[in-house]
Amino acid sequence: MRTNIEIDDNLMESVLNSGLYKTKKEAVEAGLTLLKYRNAQAELLNWSGKVSFFDNEPLSIPYSVEELPHSFVAEESK
Repeated sequence: MRTNIEIDDNLMESVLNSGLYKTKKEAVEAGLTLLKYRNAQAELLNWSGKVSFFDNEPLSIPYSVEELPHSFVAEESK
């Protein structure tokens, strides 16, 4: 999506001088990606204390090695 935005020149210069990004587009996309992940993390924090991951029962493994799908089992070396 093509968009025209005003970005603080000093901020952009600082980011580009860090050497991590070669273009303004790379820097802006990295910033947007960071915001996306931070928002997802904030949403996960909203679930803190509301979801139980463990039962009171002992941990059980649902499959024996023989029952695992073939793709999950490492092939024996020949």
